[in-house]
Amino acid sequence: MAGARGRAPLGLRRWLSSPAAAPRVCVVGSGPAGFYTAQHILKHHGGALVDIYEKLPVPFGLVRFGVAPDHPEVKNVINTFTQTARSERCAYYGNVTVGRDVMVPELQQAYHAVVLSYGAEDSRVLGIPGENLPGVYSARAFVGWYNGLPENRDLKPDLSCETALILGHGNVALDIARILLSPLQLLRKTDITDSSLAALACSKVKRVWLVGRRGPLQVAFTIKELREMINLPGARAVLDPADFTGLENAVKDAPRPRKRLTELMIKTALDKPVEVQEGAAAPRVWGLKFQRSPQEVLPSADGRRARGIRLALTRLEGSGDSAKAIPTGDVEELECGLVLSSIGYRSLPLDPAVPFDSQHGVIPNSSGRVEGVPGVRPVSFSDWEKIDAAEVARGKAAGKPREKIVDPAEMLRIVGH
Repeated sequence: MAGARGRAPLGLRRWLSSPAAAPRVCVVGSGPAGFYTAQHILKHHGGALVDIYEKLPVPFGLVRFGVAPDHPEVKNVINTFTQTARSERCAYYGNVTVGRDVMVPELQQAYHAVVLSYGAEDSRVLGIPGENLPGVYSARAFVGWYNGLPENRDLKPDLSCETALILGHGNVALDIARILLSPLQLLRKTDITDSSLAALACSKVKRVWLVGRRGPLQVAFTIKELREMINLPGARAVLDPADFTGLENAVKDAPRPRKRLTELMIKTALDKPVEVQEGAAAPRVWGLKFQRSPQEVLPSADGRRARGIRLALTRLEGSGDSAKAIPTGDVEELECGLVLSSIGYRSLPLDPAVPFDSQHGVIPNSSGRVEGVPGVRPVSFSDWEKIDAAEVARGKAAGKPREKIVDPAEMLRIVGH
């Protein structure tokens, strides 16, 4: 990198011998936003050259580490991203941390434009007592754990309790509930990591509650994810019909996606539970709880782990997506040994030279334009393809699409670094 040896930053050296007229763009981050940005530039700006920088040796960001392992169809976009990375006008540099290995001012000097698409690497905090107790995890860390994100490979969540509670009513919350309750034979066919599968095989969790501050008309998950959850083998939905009183009329004029989603929740709430045949295992259960806001994670008697949560009951002011949850003064407690917070992510600062709004966890910008504004061995895309081949080979031996390598040092050994 630039600095100690006075050389131009990494792949930027290729620009020094490039025709001066070619627009040169640097994309920081190789997740969906980074690759879609690169695709757009290559398609609409003939002659433009794009370098993609990624701190991990492996590309694809949330597609690899965020998409649920039982949603392989969503990951098919990797095929398109691979074509982009193989373009002679695009170069991929993995194992390069912008803000440490190369600084943003260096990139600004070497490129016509620098696009920051490095994602949200932190979780929003609950800001309540007890959220740091053992047994409380962020959704980001839990998803990273079962998806093989290197920084979360040692999470070791305690799944020894019978009841889990997820704070949040988004697709990520439903993903986690589905993974916790899915039959093992379904997960074995996915690219979930072996260590996560082993932990889930020993899990005692058989009830999952998804808790939200607002009501059924404000849930953020989509009908596809809800339908998957409703149809999950060996699991039964428990929804309170009283939560949906009067909503059929309320959604008559709502946009079609919201109307269909609400109608499916109402139908599920009114469906009679299927009788369990004698001798059959009791189904696992999951449910949605509305208008409840977390006040405190309650500690066990010895104070060493979570045993439950205290929730403030709320009422709604306003309607639709703008409705606000206002505490009523009433509270309730729910027993649960596992608490997962799925209330959103936030970005972290990248470089001292880049302004950052720490209160909101974003880079200040106007329509996307940022306001106020030691040597490394990079991993090329062909190097990544060696890692990819090793993962696929290991997965094939285990009867699954791939076995993700979760240790960056092992990734680098495979490519000879």
